[in-house]
Amino acid sequence: MPPIPPSNKALVPFVSVENMMKLVHHIGIEPMLRGLAAYIEDDFRRWELFDKTPRIASHSAEGVIELMPTSDGEVYGFKYVNGHPKNTKEGLQTVTAFGLLANVGNGYPVLLSEMTVLTALRTAATSAMVAKHLAPKGADTMAMIGNGAQSEFQSLAMKAICGLKSVRLWDIDPAATHKAAHNLKGLGLDVHVSDSAEDAIEGAQIITTCTADKQYATILSDNMIGSGVHINAIGGDCPGKTELAPGVLHRSEIFVEYPEQTRIEGEIQQLAPDHPVTQMWEVINGTKPGRTSAGQITLFDSVGFAIEDFSALRYIRDHIGGTNLYLELDLLADPDDPRDLFGMVQRAAP
Repeated sequence: MPPIPPSNKALVPFVSVENMMKLVHHIGIEPMLRGLAAYIEDDFRRWELFDKTPRIASHSAEGVIELMPTSDGEVYGFKYVNGHPKNTKEGLQTVTAFGLLANVGNGYPVLLSEMTVLTALRTAATSAMVAKHLAPKGADTMAMIGNGAQSEFQSLAMKAICGLKSVRLWDIDPAATHKAAHNLKGLGLDVHVSDSAEDAIEGAQIITTCTADKQYATILSDNMIGSGVHINAIGGDCPGKTELAPGVLHRSEIFVEYPEQTRIEGEIQQLAPDHPVTQMWEVINGTKPGRTSAGQITLFDSVGFAIEDFSALRYIRDHIGGTNLYLELDLLADPDDPRDLFGMVQRAAP
């Protein structure tokens, strides 16, 4: 008997790593970053519609594995993601991820996608979208402290969305800085290789920290930060992992995604539980102020939130149509009679 082909209802579009990379080149990396930022900003505007919960985390001495779910009432989404800082030394990625969208009405998945590449893109797009609202007017130079897998994406997103002209790179590992400088060559940014974090910060109006060690760290000390800068702190993203000295936090106006998660995982885990913060969706909606003076220090304490992943998956779903950049994955059992799953299994016998 010939094999029974899956029905159309059983098939779910799947975007592999190979096809995600092809999609980036099909769209163009800067247009894609701008598109992702627009989708994320749109979803921040309708923030109150979404289910919101701190991500479900399983911590170990080596790292963390997390599930990040949300729904806007019509579509459900989640991301699986890990964070294992030691992986780099073993030739592995620090972060890997995949995600799914499903129809709330019947529970059927409508998209499965890799999200290792997509998370890097959405994180950078979120950073730049926020900087567009909070960075000093005319900001065109960024210090990129931590030159791992995120650094090029962050730099290009700031260029595409905020008009960044120059990036000043520094990492404790010179090989990482060399890698980032090489990758950014010819992409329209003036790239400066710095000798220290202090050197990188010199003349920068935007300071991005993205380091990976799972520990309390002081990447930026209080005396390093002058007035009138925007800090984009994205490395601290789990309990016990921070990058900024408490003094920097106390001098900054702090903006977050979802306070209930950020107070557990972000830089503000170092502060009192009632320390005032502003949610970015309120700034984007115009109900709360962003930057209020040229000399103010603004800080985006970013840990990543499920709505950003939902936005990114929504963008991918809307942009794979009319391309061959996905596979039809036989993911769902779909018997002719919904009550006869056993019969379907039996009929598949060789």
